This record gives sequence, C-alpha cells and structure tokens, in this order.
Amino acid sequence: MACEQSLVQLHGYFDGELDALGAAAFEKHLQTCTDCQRLLAAEKALRTSMQNAELFERAPNSLRNAFRAAPSKAPVVLPRSADAASFRWRSLALAAALLLAVFLGWRQFSRPSAIPSTQMVASTLVDAHLRSLQPGHLTDVESTDRHTVKPWFDGRLDFAPPVQDLANQGFPLMGGRLDVVQGRSVAALVYGRRKHIINVFIAKAQPGARWSGSGTEQGYHWLAWQDREFSFFAVSDVTSADLDELRQLFVKQ
Repeated sequence: MACEQSLVQLHGYFDGELDALGAAAFEKHLQTCTDCQRLLAAEKALRTSMQNAELFERAPNSLRNAFRAAPSKAPVVLPRSADAASFRWRSLALAAALLLAVFLGWRQFSRPSAIPSTQMVASTLVDAHLRSLQPGHLTDVESTDRHTVKPWFDGRLDFAPPVQDLANQGFPLMGGRLDVVQGRSVAALVYGRRKHIINVFIAKAQPGARWSGSGTEQGYHWLAWQDREFSFFAVSDVTSADLDELRQLFVKQ
C-alpha cells in the first residue's frame, strides 16, 4: 500500500472486526485515500466473485460407494490403479482451477479501469446502508430543507446531486452525507418512510456503466436506475413497491 494505513486495519474494517470508533476513523480516512478505496473495492469484488463462482467438484460415484460400503472402524480404501490416478488428477485440476480463478478475479477487479457490475455495486451499497444505521453515521448534514442539504455538497463533489423535497408524497427528507462506492465519492440522501430509513445514493453516470435493476441483499431491498446524467441506487427495508414509488418521484422532477 502507498498510504500509511496498516493492511491489518483495512482487513479488520472489511471483515467488520473494528469497533465503532475505529470504523468511523477508517471511513474518514477512506474519503481522501484513493489507495485504500481501490484496495477495499478489490477485496469486496474478489469476495463476490468467489461466492458466485461455485467452485466445487462432486465426488465420483466410486468414492461415494467406497465410503458407504466401508465398515465404521475400517480404513477407507481409495480406488486403485487407473481410478486412483484419475482421482489424483481431478484433485490437482480442481486446485489449479481454483488458483486460476482467484488470480484472474484479482487481476480483473483490482484494475482501476474496470467497470463494476450492478451486483458488485449492490453489495457495496447495502454494506454502506448498514453502516449508516449505526449511531452517528446516518447524516453529515441533518435537515429537512433541500435548500440546506443541496448546498452542503458544493465543493465536496464534482457534481450537484438532485436533492428532492418529497415530504408531501410520504418520503420526508432527513439529510445527507458523503459516501464511497468502488473508489468514487457519491452523495447519499436520507429519506424516511413510515419510521423506516431509505438511503438514496447518487453518482455522476460513467460512460459504459449503468446502475439498473433490483434485488435483495442481506434482507434489504435495492433498486437502481439511470436518469439524465445521474445514477441512482436506493436501499431500505421498506417494500419494493415503496422504492419504485420513490424512483418515479425522482424521475418526474
């Protein structure tokens, strides 16, 4: 790492092992350190790719039958000659495939130019939503007035996020904050909905990258869409219908 932060601290943050004070300090460091942003994004991308790869090998029938037929206290005898050689080669091939997948995944997702998939963004932003629910993490600027929240982002981002006052439609504005996704600073607008919290992450759309789709991650619904030059991503434990209603209100503005 080029920065002075310890890899142990980065991995502790990634694994959720830091206390609240340590996590808050590292998140503040992330806002200005592109090295840590890139490495953290690569760690999350690698974890996602490994989870989706489903790298496993079904045991051959001969081996399964040997286990079933063997007495409980007798040693298990593996297949001999050609079967044993075939088993060894399959094991070596599986190990080689696993190492290759790890290497290719790291090379692909650690490149700064790689365009993250929507599912990778979903995993990152659901994690950001969960962090925001910790005491003191929800807002950097707490206000129900869009004319207070919107100017707060001036000078902190290279774009002006569209801040909407949707209290009359059942989504009262609660404030905003800065967050980081895939090494980029984004705006996070916080809305309420029947005592629930909705985070709406807004980024300037990148050429070739589109946040679109919907799904569920760790028990939370998410909805991503594009509108004009912005990418939007809403996360909450409200219903999918509520998130879609919020999306339509943003698009209408």
